[in-house]
Amino acid sequence: MRIYSLIRSARAQTAGLPPGFWWLWLSTLVNRTGAFVLTFLSLYLTTELGHSAWFAGLVVALHGLGGVAGSPLGGYLTDRWGRRPTMVSMHLAAATCALLLAFVTNAWGIAAVILLMGVAMQGVRPSINATIADLVPAHDVRRAYALNYWALNLGFAIAAIGGGAAIVLGYRTLFVVDATATALCALIVFLRLPETRPEAKVDQTTGDTVAEAEVSVLTVLRDAPFRTLVLLNLFVCLVFTAPWIGLPLTMAGEGLTTSAYGAVIAVNGIVIVAFQLLVNKLTDKRSPAMLLSLSSLLFALGTGATALAGSSFAFGATVVVWTIGEMIHVPTNAAATARLAPEHARGRYQGVMGMSWAVAGFFAPILAGWVVDGPGPDVLWLACAVIGALAAVGYQTRLRSALADAEEETGQRNGEETPVEEGLAGEGLVEETLLATRPAAPAPAVDKVGSS
Repeated sequence: MRIYSLIRSARAQTAGLPPGFWWLWLSTLVNRTGAFVLTFLSLYLTTELGHSAWFAGLVVALHGLGGVAGSPLGGYLTDRWGRRPTMVSMHLAAATCALLLAFVTNAWGIAAVILLMGVAMQGVRPSINATIADLVPAHDVRRAYALNYWALNLGFAIAAIGGGAAIVLGYRTLFVVDATATALCALIVFLRLPETRPEAKVDQTTGDTVAEAEVSVLTVLRDAPFRTLVLLNLFVCLVFTAPWIGLPLTMAGEGLTTSAYGAVIAVNGIVIVAFQLLVNKLTDKRSPAMLLSLSSLLFALGTGATALAGSSFAFGATVVVWTIGEMIHVPTNAAATARLAPEHARGRYQGVMGMSWAVAGFFAPILAGWVVDGPGPDVLWLACAVIGALAAVGYQTRLRSALADAEEETGQRNGEETPVEEGLAGEGLVEETLLATRPAAPAPAVDKVGSS
């Protein structure tokens, strides 16, 4: 009976979405299932090519730096060129970069390829997020983003397991497989996904096309509510990125082995794959500001409690807490971006939001390593707790009304009844979740940072 209930719940969470969304979902799953480059890049550079750990870290940081440029570029192309051609071209560019890694062995040649790969991989995300907002009814947008994020993590888990088993074939074989999977992803988009960019508005009296106001990155950042959303998301991204660098260093300081860290961080993917649909159900129809505040508090609680952990079990418990925050935050933030963006500028809004993920992906590893080596890991986790708590306050005090108004306006524009007030009435979910997670408190993967 319990299994039947779970199946029925899963069907409810996946029902009612258009076929185009599921082709996009499949392309995400295929793409991430073959995503081996960043997972094994540092090992390839150090053990296979003999480069230093410092150089490996620099190359990974260059991937994040490429994303800072790629995100607004992808957003611009998404709105001006179209969703589908942007996706296809960026996927093919990423596939080409993965293929080049199988043959380029020069140190700075590898660095250049990884930089360009960062541009392509981050450049495709605004078009994906804009397409979801175009395809899916407004009241289902957050659920659709959550399902796409679930596909990303399911593929990531398969890639990590499959890549580890297949590494006996050699790193270059993995890079070729990565390139093949990414090219297949582009083929799925090209053959099955329709172009969803909204058509230009036409003046009903003259029949002439109405020119939309030009939108640049600066124009987007002049939108005060959205600018606040981007800034708060940057704070959350910094907290989210810190464990990927600080956690292995902290666990090593406690005398725990590398294999212990591998088991602990695997909890992140396991929890997402196993419970994303359940989290979707529990958070459905809650107000966006409340969910973003809740996720920030979970990030603060989970990372802050890391300072108190001393065993693998306790570290694993902290990962569970901030992973729940991740499952809530990523789709809610993407949906909030879609709500605030004008239809003709969805790509550029998603591109600017993607910049906050990319900036955090570049700076957070550097800052986390500096803090651990200097003031110490406890200072890092205390800072994460403070930043997460401040972000939670910011969402409630600076964005609650703006996000509620945007949700209501979108619902009215689509002829829907948007249950914002029902969500606001559910603010008690914050206290319930914190009480549920409190007992746990005592007790190359960085690519995920950009997977919104």
